[in-house]
Amino acid sequence: MISTPIKYFLYARKSSESEDKQVASIPSQISELKNLAKDKNLKITDIYTEEKSAKAPGRPIINEMLDAIQNGQANGIICWKLDRLARNPIDGGKINWMLQQGIIQHIQTFQRGYLPSDNVLMMNLEFGMANQFVIDLSVNTKRGMRKKVEDGWYPHKPPIGYLNNKHKLPDLPPIHKDPDKFALVRKLWDTLIQKKCSIKSIHTFSKKIGLTSSNNKPLSLSKMHELFRNPFYYGHFKWKSNLYPGNHKPMISKSQFNEIQTILDRRSFTCSKTHSFAYTGLIRCGECGAAITAEEKTKHQKNGNTHHYTYYRCTKRIKKCSQKPVRMEDLETQITDTLIKINIPPSFHQWAIKQLKAEQANETEDQKEIVTAHRKAWDTCKRKLDALLDLRLSGEVSSEEFSKHKEKLIQEKHKYEELINDSNNRAETWLDRAETMLNFAETAKDRFELGTIDDKRDILAALGSNLFLLDRKLSIPLDKPLELVGEVAPGVQALHKRLEPHHPVENTEVYEKSYAKNEKWGE
Repeated sequence: MISTPIKYFLYARKSSESEDKQVASIPSQISELKNLAKDKNLKITDIYTEEKSAKAPGRPIINEMLDAIQNGQANGIICWKLDRLARNPIDGGKINWMLQQGIIQHIQTFQRGYLPSDNVLMMNLEFGMANQFVIDLSVNTKRGMRKKVEDGWYPHKPPIGYLNNKHKLPDLPPIHKDPDKFALVRKLWDTLIQKKCSIKSIHTFSKKIGLTSSNNKPLSLSKMHELFRNPFYYGHFKWKSNLYPGNHKPMISKSQFNEIQTILDRRSFTCSKTHSFAYTGLIRCGECGAAITAEEKTKHQKNGNTHHYTYYRCTKRIKKCSQKPVRMEDLETQITDTLIKINIPPSFHQWAIKQLKAEQANETEDQKEIVTAHRKAWDTCKRKLDALLDLRLSGEVSSEEFSKHKEKLIQEKHKYEELINDSNNRAETWLDRAETMLNFAETAKDRFELGTIDDKRDILAALGSNLFLLDRKLSIPLDKPLELVGEVAPGVQALHKRLEPHHPVENTEVYEKSYAKNEKWGE
């Protein structure tokens, strides 16, 4: 049977966002992919280019291309890597489905090809890793902020009177006194304590002594109120509704701060007790969209017993809301149920990593050959540039000829530099992310049940970023990589239940053979 030749669309994408800084430019991608198509005798019928991030669905050019494929104008795609096509679960799922249905008969990247008959789990994991890369940017930022908080440093710009050590000078702490404004702000505190005057009077006084904000404008009256309510000045700071001790140098003592609060409130000040709640700041109300907060309740029974409860409820700060509070125990039961759904046994974890390492080994060898070829081409460009300079210095070429040939060679040299960087930066990053994801799926349930408040908080945050509470039910849309594990996990669990009575868990060979069949789990 003679098969009809596949017609290909070439797709090249470059995002202007930081996540794609090391990716080859669009002209470089097109040039290399054309050469790849020529080497593999692939027919390109059209070229689509796009300068837009793929972390969210809705890119017009990719949608136009997929519609054209759906209409039969082509049935293959050539692209630099899969993450050029999608970094979000919606686009990735659509492309994967079109490939499984044979609408797309072949996807050829610079590294390898993908066919409808291939193991879908591996392609899902690659799309999942591309999506995870985007998520990690946000997660890593939040992780860095949490680390600063744990170390006693406010993770944002400090209030007036203090500065961040932006240049990481060795003789200064991360947050230090502003040499120009620290003494002026301290004068405001001293004046308010001594004179017990109004904030309005202190506001007028601040203008007289020349205190200004970071943009050299006088402080507003509202900013003055914030200043005298800020615990940062006595050595603590607020972050995500919780109070933390800081390592910065306090401007006043805690007793002076309390005295100021008494003056401001015109009543006896009692420092409120602070509580640590695991899930505040992570969940929003499914009815009105406001944040979910927590509070403790104490119930005294007639028999003398006392019970303490923690409830999570909507803050109702956006609009009127009818949602009722939910007990922490009920909330944690729902979280545990979700963790059970993605739980995988160690044997599946080990098998999946073996498969990914084998895939990575093949890719690493290919990458070495690619980098070697690019380096040779880069060296050739460098020699031509040196030779061109020698010709110019000897007067054998004119200034116009020199500029023309120099610009062309520099562009070519930059192209190969981009290609080398792109290949080198791939390395083992995606395998590390896969290992982290699988390790989380294996251990999260036990760590959640036995862990600290911080452990519970980190685990819930890792499940997904779009958490909603509606009618006392917590909605946890899993991030794409974990969603993929969630699709596989029930079948793996069912497989273990069938095999465990006959095969010890230690006998991993039996399990691995079953995994390798890539059967539809649960059937």
